Amino acid sequence: MSVKRLAFACIAAVLLVLLNGCSKNEETPSAAFSRYIKAWNDQNFEKMYGMLSTNAKNDISKKEFVKRYKDIYAGIEARHLKVTFDRPKNEKNSDDANKQALTYHVKMSTIAGSLRFSGKVNLIKVKKGDKVNWTVDWNRSMLLPGLKDGEFVRVKTIPSKRGEIVDRNGNGLAINGQAVQIGLYPAQLEGHADTKAKLAALLHIPLTSIENALSASWVTPNTFVPIKTVSALDTKTIEQASRLPGVMTQNVAARVYPCGAACAHLTGYIGTIMKEQLEKYKDKGYTATSVIGKNGLEQLLEDKLRGIDGHAIVITDEEGDELRTVAEKPAKNGQDVQLTIDVNVQKALYNELKKDTGTAAAMDPKTGDVLALVSAPSFDPNAFALGISQSGYDQLINDPNKPLLNRFSKSFAPGSSIKPLVAAIALKNGTIQPDTTMTITGKTWKKENWKDFHITRVDSLAKVNLRDAIVYSDNIYFARLALKIGADRLISGLKAFGFTETLPVEYPMDASQISNSGNFTSEAMLANSGYGQGEIAVNPLHLAVTYTAFVNGGNIVKPHLIKTGETTKPSYWKKGVISEETAKTIYNDLVQVFSSPEGTAYKPIVEGAPPLAGKTGTAELKDKQGEKGTENGWVVAFNTNRPSLEIAMMIEHVENRGGSHYVVGKVKNAFKTLWK
Repeated sequence: MSVKRLAFACIAAVLLVLLNGCSKNEETPSAAFSRYIKAWNDQNFEKMYGMLSTNAKNDISKKEFVKRYKDIYAGIEARHLKVTFDRPKNEKNSDDANKQALTYHVKMSTIAGSLRFSGKVNLIKVKKGDKVNWTVDWNRSMLLPGLKDGEFVRVKTIPSKRGEIVDRNGNGLAINGQAVQIGLYPAQLEGHADTKAKLAALLHIPLTSIENALSASWVTPNTFVPIKTVSALDTKTIEQASRLPGVMTQNVAARVYPCGAACAHLTGYIGTIMKEQLEKYKDKGYTATSVIGKNGLEQLLEDKLRGIDGHAIVITDEEGDELRTVAEKPAKNGQDVQLTIDVNVQKALYNELKKDTGTAAAMDPKTGDVLALVSAPSFDPNAFALGISQSGYDQLINDPNKPLLNRFSKSFAPGSSIKPLVAAIALKNGTIQPDTTMTITGKTWKKENWKDFHITRVDSLAKVNLRDAIVYSDNIYFARLALKIGADRLISGLKAFGFTETLPVEYPMDASQISNSGNFTSEAMLANSGYGQGEIAVNPLHLAVTYTAFVNGGNIVKPHLIKTGETTKPSYWKKGVISEETAKTIYNDLVQVFSSPEGTAYKPIVEGAPPLAGKTGTAELKDKQGEKGTENGWVVAFNTNRPSLEIAMMIEHVENRGGSHYVVGKVKNAFKTLWK
């Protein structure tokens, strides 16, 4: 090789080394943007800012940049952020232009649903000594699509509607309506110092509640200051408040319970979600301002009734006027629920019970439709939904009659109302025939080994057949009948009627029990249970359901509370519990209880009530024999001409009020009212 060629080769090698050295100091646009994208996905906004171009940094400070990203992402509840970009086919190098355009894609989940957008950004080449880097020429549209300087991001809630509860005829039981907010204008109180005290007394709230409301930091002389929200039905309170100087009212949206106290235990009520509930249901989209069912069907059907608010991410100008919507998730309204309940039956029964302590269940014995579930005393669910005062709540809690207790879901000693079931079990097992008679002497009876325990009856027929035992309600007959049936057969017979089982209805009810242990622990307990004493306890609706066997030829209808459409064929819970012949025998005897002068339900006579059949019962509650206990009176009755309404009613403390005869009048009055 010549000297000239050797020298040229050496120079070329040196240049190549120098060029390679330069390329090693230059980062490609894709590599630079990859680092920026990683920081973006990690929501490392400080690092992102450090990679911005000089122009971008002049346009926005680091503090504002970081704050905007954090505030917007938090506000829209950004999750599962994923940012990608399209790598260019021809990467820029040091000999090309100082700018590279790249396309990016953003995907995230937000409070308003999935948000996807794409955009273009320029990467600007920056030389520092022998190093070349690429910076991101950031703009506000990289936060959200189309966002410009002077525009703002806001999340708008799209309210949903809670599903309504209506009765079988569409009458509202729990509906979305309006209440009335009573408030004050401070400027108008000048010269009327007594207004606050008068308003506090009228609304049954402490004066300090009004003082605290008026002293809030946001209050101005011409600000409307809400004091209390009341039911729109409470026209008396609204009118009296409106007459006071400085008091104004305004309508607000509210959950309304038109049936009031008559349906309170059935419908329940809603209220603001508590901290513990919010933690429990945090994955279901509830917020600190959400309302939730607190009691009754409002609570039981929460998932169905609950509406889910929608949200929209909107861009606004400085005045807050909306310019455009970035993402929107529509509201999902709750489902309406129609019950089989008839509000007329519900109110008729409550009107009979409201001055007493007790419960009632009504149903159509042919279809199984539950027509009423009543508990008394009761309360106003509107007061709870609007925010009951502490004093009002304390009054309910301390009431010895326990108005907050839902009695129709509980179970009670049935007394003689259980006798038709015991009779049916005896006929089914062949223990007796309808014309079998027992010879009974006197009004008391006991077995020799029972020591001081004995059984009493009201009448003293010497020869008693099944018809007489039911019509006269002979305790001694049914105590002896239970012994003849035997413990095992009586237990299995009661279980055939659904005792110890969960009642198949869309509301949790106490299961009817045979005894605390499920067995009869003594012969005396077995005898006592034959006429509804001992430890036997029955749920009111279940008792009504068992009587449908006498109307439906031995089949027990399945109860329904939620209306699912018109059905022509009844659905049975238990088929063939007793024979059709046995059902007819008991049915005819139940007719005599009401129609025969010697029947326990013959009086009081109520003109206008339809012909009825059924059974009375008086359960005596005491610690030991010989003591005077309290009495619960029962009546189960259905109309005999094409039976369509059956009522089971229990009233506590009927001692000294005629026992079950007191309840008979109530039931007949209800039938009379409904038959009009």
